[in-house]
Amino acid sequence: MFKSYLKVGSWTGLSRVFGLLRDITTTGLLGTSSGLHDIFVVVLKIPNVFRRFFAEGAFSQAFIPIYSEYQEHKSTEEIKDFINNLAGTLLSFLFIFTIIALFFAPIFIFIFAPGFYFDPLKKDLAVNVLRIMFPYLGLISLVAFAGGIQNSHQRFSLPAATPIIFNLCIILSAFFLAPLFSIPIVGLAWGVLLAGIIQLLIQLAPLSQIDRLPIPKIGMSNEGVKKVFILMLPAVIAGGVAQINLLIDTVFASLLITGSPTWLYVSDRLIQFPLGIFAIAIGTVLLPSLSNANQRDDLILFKEQLRKSQRLVMFLAIPSVIGLAICSEHLISTLFQRGEFMSTDVSQASKSLIAFSFGLPFFMMMKVLVPAFFSRKDTKTPMYAAIAALALNIALNYYLAFILGYGHTGLAFASSISALLSCGILYTILIKDNYIQFRNPINRFNLALALGSLSIILFLLYGPFNVDFNSLSFLERLFNLSLEVVISIFLYLLITRAIIGGKLRELF
Repeated sequence: MFKSYLKVGSWTGLSRVFGLLRDITTTGLLGTSSGLHDIFVVVLKIPNVFRRFFAEGAFSQAFIPIYSEYQEHKSTEEIKDFINNLAGTLLSFLFIFTIIALFFAPIFIFIFAPGFYFDPLKKDLAVNVLRIMFPYLGLISLVAFAGGIQNSHQRFSLPAATPIIFNLCIILSAFFLAPLFSIPIVGLAWGVLLAGIIQLLIQLAPLSQIDRLPIPKIGMSNEGVKKVFILMLPAVIAGGVAQINLLIDTVFASLLITGSPTWLYVSDRLIQFPLGIFAIAIGTVLLPSLSNANQRDDLILFKEQLRKSQRLVMFLAIPSVIGLAICSEHLISTLFQRGEFMSTDVSQASKSLIAFSFGLPFFMMMKVLVPAFFSRKDTKTPMYAAIAALALNIALNYYLAFILGYGHTGLAFASSISALLSCGILYTILIKDNYIQFRNPINRFNLALALGSLSIILFLLYGPFNVDFNSLSFLERLFNLSLEVVISIFLYLLITRAIIGGKLRELF
């Protein structure tokens, strides 16, 4: 499994690099003062939230265990009939949902960004941009369907590399399409749609190679299709608790001062970097592996894969939290401070990045714990945990952002606390059901984790690179930040390996 983690993580990491380049390009193009970037990030989040619920979230989490069951127990003809019927049903649903969204676009803006709805200029622009972007949901949902099939066949590279196409299209659109329009974000919106088309087209050849290219036909009566959609409903909530919380953050952020959605977006993008490279990569590989172990009734293998994945997440999450929290301003100023993105924006975005970073271990651990339920076709338990976290997030958003006046920073901190609650509930249930065994916390691995983390803290706080980045040029910032990152990683790996002994990868 470690090689698969590495493969998915490498492609995802490259995608995140292009994602950062995309964000650097769009923030530099649009800035925060005009409110255009606020509109772009909020409207883009609408199809992306549904994508993460229906495609990468609920649909994939429900589809892969059923597909694994078919692979194990059904004939090739039955498998093809299942995916053909599922493709047709999914396509029909997405077509109808997209038509509804296009027609009722103003209502979607009211629901997702009420702060824009009552500003006529922002509302009209947001509605027009949403109508261009929203068909992307249908395209990328089909891409996720294709990726789920490939992942079940242990083909992880192309699905993990596909998001690079999206980021490249947005970057190229910023340079070549945006100048063609009087309002630049219209060009970016067409770039989003173009990205979805290209991402779908490149999935066709790999599916043909494994003889799993669907020929869509509508068939809700198919047994496998029924199972997928029965599992999907609770999985919509269970698999996407972090996305639901971020969506609520977006709604509240639209009610705060201009710039708040962008500050929140920038900090979330940096949190998504370790989350995507590490946790999502681990979860992508873990779900089909746990599903296969469950199909073979191999409880020992199931528990061992889950234990190693948890350990790997913590090994990667703790230093990530330290780096993001201590170097928040260094990161944001280096990556985003140019064009219309000012030093005041850096300061504001760094506050929400610190608040988000405290929740990173729990955001990451959710990518391991949720598949432990979904692989056993239990989507209800994570759903209940998600509902509890969702209720807490709404209450904390209002209290921290408006009552205590912490604004966008309060929204980020509320999401972190909510993730802690959801993670705690699922972890407790898995211990109770004997899928996770509580071990003595005083052991060599935890000692290595603690001392390795302490070394990073001391280096970043008292090392030679703790300088005012605002006074440096871009190249000087980049040089200093690169050294901070490289030396921190070196120290962490050196100390943890010295304490644990042997090869670290053997632990995972």
